[in-house]
Amino acid sequence: MLSVFFQGVALGAALILPLGPQNAFVMNQGVKRQYHFMTAALCTLSDIALICAGIFGGNALLSQSPLLLMLITWAGVAFLLWYGWGALRTAFSGDVTLSEETAIKQSRWRIIATVLAVTWLNPHVYLDTFVVLGSLGSQFASESARQWFAFGTISASILWFFGLALLAAWLSPLLRTARAQRIINLLVGTIMWFIAFQLASQSITSF
Repeated sequence: MLSVFFQGVALGAALILPLGPQNAFVMNQGVKRQYHFMTAALCTLSDIALICAGIFGGNALLSQSPLLLMLITWAGVAFLLWYGWGALRTAFSGDVTLSEETAIKQSRWRIIATVLAVTWLNPHVYLDTFVVLGSLGSQFASESARQWFAFGTISASILWFFGLALLAAWLSPLLRTARAQRIINLLVGTIMWFIAFQLASQSITSF
């Protein structure tokens, strides 16, 4: 079963490593050292729920409900455009404050809401977990093999999100300068808008 476990780790890493809304947000919170472990934990718990749902039968639900996928897509587009606009506005503003009081201005509940939004309103996460992982997981004949495969992908998610949060927090002293903050916000905003326009164009084309 170890071979099945490592298949799950490898595929989970391949799906999670590309820089997307989740990774950008975890990195940003790590740099701020603001609830970064909570952010990583919420991303991991969301991934666990989605991975288990996809591998153990969720792919059928998504394939039978294109309307649901379309609604998720456009809600995600709207959220990513809004969040990206905030990051870009901060990047181009003349005043980038880095005091501790400013760093704490985001409440815990707002961060939780943002984490859930960048995770659950991103249609790519359903395609990755329900379609890709679900299709591969269904190829394993035994329930035990599917469990080991799911455990492998979950392990990749845990290692990545907490590793990213720790690395960003460790590099925080270097990345908390005004110039670095502008670059980070510009990067985050660009990623959010790029994915939003990509999702919108894909949805329009498929429609």
